[in-house]
Amino acid sequence: MTFRTRLALAAAAAVALAVVLASVAVYFVVRGELRGQVDDALESRAADIRGIPPREEFDVPPPLLGGPGGYVQAVRDDGFTLQARGYDVALPVTDEVLDVAAGRSDGFFTDETVADTHVRVLTFPARGGWALQIPRPLTEVDKTLERVRTFLIAIALAGIGSAAFFGLIVSRAALAPVRRLTEAAENVTETGDLSERIEVTGHDELSRLASRFNTMLAALEASAKAQRQLVADASHELRTPITSLRTNIEVLAGKRRLSAADREPLLQDVVEQLDEMTTLIAELVELAHGDHQPGQAEDVRLDLLTENAVERARRNRPGIDFRTDLEETLVHGVPANLERAIGNLLDNAAKWSPPEGTVDVVVRGGELTVRDHGPGIEESDRPYVFDRFYRSDSARGMPGSGLGLAIVRQVAEAHGGTVTAERPEGGGTLMRFRLNGRVDS
Repeated sequence: MTFRTRLALAAAAAVALAVVLASVAVYFVVRGELRGQVDDALESRAADIRGIPPREEFDVPPPLLGGPGGYVQAVRDDGFTLQARGYDVALPVTDEVLDVAAGRSDGFFTDETVADTHVRVLTFPARGGWALQIPRPLTEVDKTLERVRTFLIAIALAGIGSAAFFGLIVSRAALAPVRRLTEAAENVTETGDLSERIEVTGHDELSRLASRFNTMLAALEASAKAQRQLVADASHELRTPITSLRTNIEVLAGKRRLSAADREPLLQDVVEQLDEMTTLIAELVELAHGDHQPGQAEDVRLDLLTENAVERARRNRPGIDFRTDLEETLVHGVPANLERAIGNLLDNAAKWSPPEGTVDVVVRGGELTVRDHGPGIEESDRPYVFDRFYRSDSARGMPGSGLGLAIVRQVAEAHGGTVTAERPEGGGTLMRFRLNGRVDS
């Protein structure tokens, strides 16, 4: 059963319950009103004949203006009965009737069946230890109530049918966004086309759901596109070292014997190419998993992370002078990821620094700046330096994969921050790494 059908049935059931309850209420209100009129007429008739003493073949005065009359039965406290002149139909005598005749209780109404006729009987006390009973047929009332029941049943059935019909129409209109959402999801599943979008109109919950679905598809499309680009770029970047590595290995494994002097540079090239491929693959893996931010974010001292990274850079780059100005700064982030980004910035600055050059490292107010005094970044290259695998013309002859600064940007954005490249006065390049989360200085 479809959700639309269930919704329509639920609406029909709710209307059906309301109609049935309303019909029952109307029926009992009408029944009470009709029977109340009969009771009022019997009490009025009782007031007219209350003073008549019961005796053998006693007469009952006719009702005023020919209104409903009925005959009267008198019952003595010992069970003896008398009927008004002209009537020989006896009404049922119960213990309750005898109690009224004996003065032990007041009058009351009952429903009885007398001579196959449904009647309403009023029993009330009279003088001399008697009780009087006045019956009145309920035939007209019963027929009226039967017609009312028929009408109410017909109205209830019509209401339920109408509710089901209009429920289907309303549910179809109300669930149209859900239907479009389902069709879009099925289309994406079948075709793999993440460019599918749903038209969003309105501001209700279903429209918001459709909008979120479009946002999700856009994110998936961007992720798939980035994945394809990453695979394409990785294939391109790996092709050169693999080709060179294969060539060197084929030469080393060839039948022609090489002298030690010839073998040494080839072996060195193989080791360097393997190191380059290892670094490239490691950085690719880090980029692939960096968006998931492995590790637990915590409050961490940015100045201490930078100090540790600088110490490692000094060991790896003994010819570069790293000058630091580190102000105590507390930020919220993943320490390992932040330290990797800082290390990449320092490696990049050292790579572009001249021999015996200087790199200035400053931490202040939740911001890290790293400045080298090298040739600087060309204006045309600056917008692309943080792209994956981007290498300017001047960098193509230098070691590196073109992924270091891309990792820095990924870490910065994952922490709600930014990284920018500037060309300061005096030359060189200044990298500004800033976190937008919690910062305590």
